[in-house]
Amino acid sequence: MNGAFHYRDGVLHCENADLLEVAEKAGTPCYVYSSAALMGAWREFEEGLGGLPHLVCFAVKANGNLALLRLLARAGAGFDIVSGGELFRVLRAGADPAKVVFSGVGKTRAEIEAALEAGIHSFNCESEPELHLLSDLAVRTGRRARAAIRVNPDVDAATHPYISTGLQRHKFGIAMEEAEALYERAATLPGIALEGASCHIGSQLLDIAPLLEAAERMAALVRRLRAKGIPIRFLDLGGGLGVPYRKEDPKPDVRGYLAAVRRLAAELEVELLLEPGRYIAGPAGALLARVLYRKRSGGKEFLIVDASMTELIRPALYEAHHEMLPLRQSARGRITADIVGPVCESSDFLAEEREIENLLPGDYLAVMTAGAYGFVMASNYNARPRPCEVLVEGSAWRVVRRRETYEDLIRGEEP
Repeated sequence: MNGAFHYRDGVLHCENADLLEVAEKAGTPCYVYSSAALMGAWREFEEGLGGLPHLVCFAVKANGNLALLRLLARAGAGFDIVSGGELFRVLRAGADPAKVVFSGVGKTRAEIEAALEAGIHSFNCESEPELHLLSDLAVRTGRRARAAIRVNPDVDAATHPYISTGLQRHKFGIAMEEAEALYERAATLPGIALEGASCHIGSQLLDIAPLLEAAERMAALVRRLRAKGIPIRFLDLGGGLGVPYRKEDPKPDVRGYLAAVRRLAAELEVELLLEPGRYIAGPAGALLARVLYRKRSGGKEFLIVDASMTELIRPALYEAHHEMLPLRQSARGRITADIVGPVCESSDFLAEEREIENLLPGDYLAVMTAGAYGFVMASNYNARPRPCEVLVEGSAWRVVRRRETYEDLIRGEEP
């Protein structure tokens, strides 16, 4: 449990908001976010790089809610986007387009054109054909696009294989041994100002050693490129810092990481870009659910709740662990149970063989550290409306995305 979520008189609170009240008034399933936790994590990065030319770009893929994006934009944050839809979102939230970085391996012509029109900070390009398309589109519109090539430093992030991105076998980026030749070819393209170098080795890293190894390899690349006359002015080291999902998980040494990359950037005299997402949004959010039924089958105990893999797919997709807390503490002891949802899939579970407080039908629970890769990965499978989202600021809370209705499910369809 982090500082934003705590018990008061036996009831779980987010900041000063009673989550039982939120669950009963807003309904469940429901995502709840702490504005204080969100902004506190962002300021940790901002203050750690203070005085250095830098840009802390929130990775929008982690959480794209407009209210959260607006909080960050008003504080001066940048944004890392991977689609035209995310560009639309951050601009609607009030982001400064000059603080937006466009990453992603499959940018379309229309997405690139929209980003050029908006005047974003830069493009992280991931293939030679993409560089040519970007140059052609920039020339046609009378612009010169700032760009970096995303390089795979071939550092093993030692994380789940689905969220590891920095090895040669991954679809992302350019192999380190091919990068210099590609930089030399791309530097001649008329529509591109090839001023950056970029990498991102993976997500949910609790040990900063792989990140620092990647940063050192990228710094060496910058020096080699400059020796060839390619004027690298900014270094984008991506994101990747993880969060403790289990009580026993260590918190990454963010201060040590920022101090190390700050020294590197100062030595290179580059603008430093970092793209945290999970670290900022993950601990700021929780998914509230209500127990529908208790069931015993095959010697196992099941808690069937009204949240499912359609609200939070991480346990089914990654076998991810999330702590579970009752909204109201009781003296009924503890049980070991599978916490499962109503979706017609055997993989529809939030936890398996979990020791948890002895909850009964009608009780509420909170799935913790769910602010990143939660709602953004929600679906309408089994024709389930997506949940509402709530933002807490002190003792006040408000719905910042209403719960979908059945009518929302068929919008745009014709029978």
